[in-house]
Amino acid sequence: MASTHEPLGRELRNQATVVVLGTMMSILDTTIVVVALDSLRKDFHVSLSTIQWVTTGYLLALAIVIPLTGWVVDRFGARNAFLFAIGCFTIGSALCGFAWSAAALIGFRILQGLGGGMIMPIGQTILARAAGPERMGRVMGVVGVPTVLGPILGPVLGGLIVTVTTWRLVFWVNVPIGIVALILAYKVLPRGEHNAAHKLDVVGFALLSPGLAALVYGLSEVGVNGQTFATTKVWVLLAAGLALIVIFCGWALRASVPLLDLRLFRHRTFSIASICIFLMGGALYGALFLLPFYYQVLRGQSALVAGLMMAPQGLGAITVMRWAGNRSDKVGARAVVPIGSAIIVLGTLAYTQVTPTIPLWILAISLYVRGIGMGLAMMPLTAASYRGLSHGDVPRATTTTSILRQIGGSVATAAFAVLLQREFEKVVPLQRQIKEAELAHDATRAHELSVQAANQLSHGFGMTFWWVVALSTAAILPTLFLPKNTKRGGPEDHSPEESSVELALEELAE
Repeated sequence: MASTHEPLGRELRNQATVVVLGTMMSILDTTIVVVALDSLRKDFHVSLSTIQWVTTGYLLALAIVIPLTGWVVDRFGARNAFLFAIGCFTIGSALCGFAWSAAALIGFRILQGLGGGMIMPIGQTILARAAGPERMGRVMGVVGVPTVLGPILGPVLGGLIVTVTTWRLVFWVNVPIGIVALILAYKVLPRGEHNAAHKLDVVGFALLSPGLAALVYGLSEVGVNGQTFATTKVWVLLAAGLALIVIFCGWALRASVPLLDLRLFRHRTFSIASICIFLMGGALYGALFLLPFYYQVLRGQSALVAGLMMAPQGLGAITVMRWAGNRSDKVGARAVVPIGSAIIVLGTLAYTQVTPTIPLWILAISLYVRGIGMGLAMMPLTAASYRGLSHGDVPRATTTTSILRQIGGSVATAAFAVLLQREFEKVVPLQRQIKEAELAHDATRAHELSVQAANQLSHGFGMTFWWVVALSTAAILPTLFLPKNTKRGGPEDHSPEESSVELALEELAE
């Protein structure tokens, strides 16, 4: 290991371990559930557009609660806030396992998300204060490791659980982990200071939270029971959501202590990086929602196989993560992120041409390529978002980019679910005809109709993945305006000879 950087120290390592444990639990839960959605849809006898709220509701809860993190930490102290977040997430997980209906599960998922959304930003705040500016880059690199491992372990673990036992264990598995995290956090994390007089931006919260909820809910209703964007319920929800968000933006620019500090967008690089993070969050979470349904519904694979087939994306990201961090430190984000964004598009194209018989190895390689693109784009993009910001701006920047990523994922998941549900509905008449042919013992006719239905579903998945391609392509343009030099300033400064990612991985390996 290079000798040019100061060791993190035992105390900071212990704190980082606790934060990583909590963060891994939260991120794993975002990806572990996706392979269980088809089983949930069948068990609860609901439509795809309804069951997608198990994912969308969780992501939306994350986005809603993240802005509260700064106030919660200042008001109650970082350790107490972290304990509350872990406890809320653990209780929500236990309740999800006992859910008796889709509506109950969605409600418990929202409770779970309210805790999960605070885990990472509170953990980052704790470590940033303990590490100081000179070690923040490396510590944040350690916290970022679960973001890479989650897409690998989550789907595989979820698929194994659903195949061998029951989907309820997908949620109950968090309970013992949460209890361990609570015990360690209580023992290891410092008490820290708190300010009982710190005020919450109640007006901002009252505007932003319902605005986001109305926007995503309105979008998810498109395609349900024949509803379109012209349907009164849909356009009223969308208009109300957009209006509340616009009003919030006006309020936040005038408030002395706003819920979200929109003044950060005066920094050109932060604005560009935020746009990219929003679009890539949509492309990442949207595709994670679609992929298990393709393997399980169209290909008839088990949840375990579906989970294994999603692992190549995470493996691709790990392959290039260290190189991408080092390279972007030396030549700037503009030389790396656009290439990664283009590779994401390239890796997604194969899924626009899916058929019922396309070899799985082709799809696995394509997803591995897509993961390489993610690895090249995401870490350098996150680092670039801090360029030019002061040390005091970093926590607010982290909160803002986290919310944008979750909102992008929520909106994209809802939109793709609507598009896929429309394609599913086109197959319903064929499914009726197949049943009629089977009742008439006309095996030939039933087979012909089954082939036709499979081809129709393939076309539907392909058309939906074209929207993923479009979203990923849209992310390329703003990346061309990222900084091309390596001088970032602020807490992200460190020797260009070793990226924060490299140093973080070296610390974990010790």
